[in-house]
Amino acid sequence: MCGIVAAVTAGNVSEFLLSGLRTLEYRGYDSSGVALLGEDGLQRVRVAGRVADLERALATEGARGSAGIAHTRWATHGAATRDNAHPHRSGGVAVVHNGIVENHAALRADLEEHGYVFASETDTEVVAHLIEACRAGVYGGDAVDLQHGVQRAVGYLQGAFALAVVHADEPEMVMLVRQGSPLLVGVGDDGMYAASDAAALIAATRRLMYLENGDLARLTREGCEVFDAAGEPVKREVVTSALQGDAVSLGPYRHFMQKELFEQPEALAATLGPVAGADGVSEALFGGGLESGWSARVDSVLILGCGTSSHAGMVAKYWMEEIAELPCNVEIASEYRYRRSVPRESQLLVVISQSGETADVMAALEHAQALGHRYTLAICNVPESSLVRQAALSFITRAGPEIGVASTKAFTTQLAALFLLVLLLAGRHGRLDADRERKYLDELRHLPVAVGKVLELEDAVKAWARDFGDKHHALFLGRGRHYPIALEGALKLKEISYIHAEAYPAGELKHGPLALVDGEMPVVVVAPNDALLEKLQSNMQEVSARGGQLYVFADGCGPVQASNGVKVLPMPEHYGALSPVLHVVTLQMLAYHAALLKGTDVDKPRNLAKSVTVE
Repeated sequence: MCGIVAAVTAGNVSEFLLSGLRTLEYRGYDSSGVALLGEDGLQRVRVAGRVADLERALATEGARGSAGIAHTRWATHGAATRDNAHPHRSGGVAVVHNGIVENHAALRADLEEHGYVFASETDTEVVAHLIEACRAGVYGGDAVDLQHGVQRAVGYLQGAFALAVVHADEPEMVMLVRQGSPLLVGVGDDGMYAASDAAALIAATRRLMYLENGDLARLTREGCEVFDAAGEPVKREVVTSALQGDAVSLGPYRHFMQKELFEQPEALAATLGPVAGADGVSEALFGGGLESGWSARVDSVLILGCGTSSHAGMVAKYWMEEIAELPCNVEIASEYRYRRSVPRESQLLVVISQSGETADVMAALEHAQALGHRYTLAICNVPESSLVRQAALSFITRAGPEIGVASTKAFTTQLAALFLLVLLLAGRHGRLDADRERKYLDELRHLPVAVGKVLELEDAVKAWARDFGDKHHALFLGRGRHYPIALEGALKLKEISYIHAEAYPAGELKHGPLALVDGEMPVVVVAPNDALLEKLQSNMQEVSARGGQLYVFADGCGPVQASNGVKVLPMPEHYGALSPVLHVVTLQMLAYHAALLKGTDVDKPRNLAKSVTVE
């Protein structure tokens, strides 16, 4: 969602701030702005538009400064207008904010009684006025400096938020607050930097300091001082990020989604690197946050995720119960913590998130731990993320930065990680002998090559996508472990092409969805040559009998044949239990090329954000 960038340096920071905002555009936003502190005091420039519009506005204004804050906003409180864009001001204070202030209405009413006038509909302007009121002594007693004014104001705020604050009277300083929403500091040779995402910092430095919940940080050109919620100085480790600058560049590709589609063989190879020469899967693969032998004590699994990550969990449920023979449930993270659940001391709780900052997943993990769950595992693409730090165990997927909102390589690497977990638990519970484990590991290690062969089908998939250019609805069908892949295919299509798409287990056709089928409703079928294929063919005949147009992704060795109204694309090879990893790649390509024909913004689809850091 929203993105924060800040800096204090010896020179003009505006270009760094703009560069950081451009890097964060993938998160989704609808307005942008900066506040700069320089010889002309505090200058603020905001636009209801893209970073390119902001850059032009900055050039027109001629704004410069050696300290500054910048923001991309995804509208929550109030429409996407210039007045609602960040930074917000109150007197000499300027604030940018990620997250939500839950008690903003009560604070707003109280501040208005004290004479503060609001120019926006946002909860962020409440923060700006509150900091100014605390600094001036309207709240809390005597007047104080900016640092203590911010600290005082945070005590009044409820919710999850990250703040970057500057004041005209203290021009060589930026104050930072992290309470629930991610925020990190970049330690540079010529100054100090901050952002809500490491990718925005690597143009200036790879030396990063991750703030903890409750931290307040004071940035100056010379360094960073960090204080805990009680105002006591604390030390935070400086780490060197493995992120490379070229990892977030588009290169020769038309869109980041296209680039990330074709990076999947490499991402899978990197994710599976730790088992490259192994004969088995060890607990060490998932970290050492629990006592040795934990995997043998686990007697069931609960997987939590949102969106695409929940679909990965659904595939893993089939694997877990078929191969490891352990009960496995999958829940949407945002639903899990709002119902009364029964914790099991011996249950492994798996949380899945590409960013590791997904608010619903993070809150679900904290809720589970409060209920007494000891065995917690985070599957994540960001090693320094909040989720990884909070969970007892972790597996880092090594997919590299994923910029496109519609997940591709993050999803397939999540599947690889989950399959490794299944093998570990199956082996520890005596459900998998050494020969079968080696066979599965060989199949896993072959995945990069197999996915590469699937990507060679792009031209054929692109030809199919032409049939979707004028469509408004689509139906996806799958059975067994491929039903979640149908769900993921439907999600991809609706996310980036805006075609309304639904997915069903194929056996559910006669229980409602068949009423929608006609000549204008394309029906996409995931049809591997497995034990359910015969049943699936019967479901396909039900569609054909009603004039539906079938688009079938089938195994080359299978019996499904093309005919009138039935298009069949054979997959390069049948891949057994890991077939979902191959089939989903074809659905990703279908969605991408359909979106191109629709002319949508593939990497930044409307109303959506990459990193969902608020509920």
